[in-house]
Amino acid sequence: MARQAINIGSSANDGTGDPLRTAFDKINDNFVELYGTDNDINTLDANLDVNTFAITTGVTNGDITVTPNGTGGIKLGAMKFVGTTMSSDDSTQITIAENIETTGTLSVAGALSSSTSLALATGATVTGIADEDNMSSNSATLLATQQSIKAYVDTQITAEDLDITADDSTALSIDLDSDTLHFAGGTGITTSVSGKTVSHAIDSTVATLTGSQTLTNKVLTAPTINGATMTGDVTVDNLIFNDTDISTASDGNLTLNPGGSGTIELHANTNVTGTITVSGTTNTADVATTGNTTISGSLTTGTFAVGDLNIIADGTITSDTNGDIAIDPAGTGAIVLTGPITHTGTQTTTGQLNVDNLRLDGNVLSSTSGAITLTPANDQNVTVSGTNVKLTASESNFTLMEATTVRTDFISSDTSNADIDITTQGTGVVKIDQTQLTLTGSFLPAIHTFTGTDSVTIAEHAGRTLLLGEVGGNALVTLTLPAATGSGATYKFIVSVANTSNYVIKVADASDTIDGIMLYLDEDGTAVSAFPTVATSDTITLNGGTTGGIIGDYLELVDIATDQYHVRGTMRVASGADPATPFSATVS
Repeated sequence: MARQAINIGSSANDGTGDPLRTAFDKINDNFVELYGTDNDINTLDANLDVNTFAITTGVTNGDITVTPNGTGGIKLGAMKFVGTTMSSDDSTQITIAENIETTGTLSVAGALSSSTSLALATGATVTGIADEDNMSSNSATLLATQQSIKAYVDTQITAEDLDITADDSTALSIDLDSDTLHFAGGTGITTSVSGKTVSHAIDSTVATLTGSQTLTNKVLTAPTINGATMTGDVTVDNLIFNDTDISTASDGNLTLNPGGSGTIELHANTNVTGTITVSGTTNTADVATTGNTTISGSLTTGTFAVGDLNIIADGTITSDTNGDIAIDPAGTGAIVLTGPITHTGTQTTTGQLNVDNLRLDGNVLSSTSGAITLTPANDQNVTVSGTNVKLTASESNFTLMEATTVRTDFISSDTSNADIDITTQGTGVVKIDQTQLTLTGSFLPAIHTFTGTDSVTIAEHAGRTLLLGEVGGNALVTLTLPAATGSGATYKFIVSVANTSNYVIKVADASDTIDGIMLYLDEDGTAVSAFPTVATSDTITLNGGTTGGIIGDYLELVDIATDQYHVRGTMRVASGADPATPFSATVS
């Protein structure tokens, strides 16, 4: 039954299509055609059953026919069947793993190859055997025997190994175009083999060669001559054998070249009257010379030994059995070494060693001319070790502190009761960078006396005892402090001369101020007064009266921060006057 199509109309719900019952009836009919009853020829599965990877017929003894369209074929994997031809798409070989039996004629267009024997039934014949195979019969009964005989003969009689023996002593002449020809017996042997290999085995019991024998354009490979007698010259190309001589013609070279690992051995005294050139390695046991020996080449490998002295090709000179190597020029001769010298062991020099102007003699290093300079590489040091290193010259002129680091546990003087002075240049300072400085003895700060107006500096005045000692006590002395930076510099002033014309101490920078307090003792009684600074205080005035300035009064200024000094001190006011503040703002 043909497939029935359902009419779905021109558009949705337009009433032009098949009614619902009619549509489902067509569906049922289509499924009946696809899945009908068994053996119903009007259904798809009537005669074929596709189940569990197998296709079988529903009709007993029924054939399965697969017919492609036109010239198309049936493909199973890489195997392809087109008509009566079987081929493979991905290989040139089709392998059949079981026995093959055909009741018809087996025709093989290409070569037939068998990895084992080829068995033919008795009475079967093989056609196509050529006459040159020397087969008088091609029956299967004789085939195996004939082919075996032919194969054996082919291996025995070949141009590669052919033995031919003459029946009498007449001359034997053979022309050969193959590889090797072997002769045994006969006289007057002649060969005509261009560029081929000829092997001669001549036994003296059957052959004697007299006169000159010439072999031209031949290669002798392992010839065997057993007790043969040859008289006259024997010439092989340019090689001539005559009596006790082996020579060459036309100034040709004479080459002795044993095969494989063979060697050339001379078992008698050998006299060489010409020049010997050795391009390979020469191994000798002992060499004895009676004259001068001149070596004009280079020792490229190995060792040249003279007694205990060994000269090695890599440039090394050694001696045997711990022997010394002595180089002793005669008379006033010297040992001259030109080029760099590398020494890796211990060098012992007995006597004086001169290197340019430097002289080393015993334990003394001196210069024969000019100074001695020790210059290490960048970032390296000159180290002089020892428990007692001394400079014994009357004057040692050097700058010790130019060294990167000075390491020592003690700095002391060799002279009893001598001072050690550490003095800087210019405005340089002596700086000790350490977390803690411990003085086990007394510390004496230097004293500086101001007799007139001056500028106070860190290098000249910090840490010292500063005396206010105007000589007459009647001239104004103004002392200007350096700018406050937080350096910690301390300036301690003590009045050593009373000055009724004022000692004035002030800052140099208008942004600097002085902070702190001054204590005053009024000598009229026991009352103690204190005067603090104000925010703008930048000047201290000691007038020798109400603001202090009597001999022994003191004040101390410390640079504690940027733009800020700290002050503290103790002053006295003589009887008849009342204390007054010494602080004012004259700079800002």
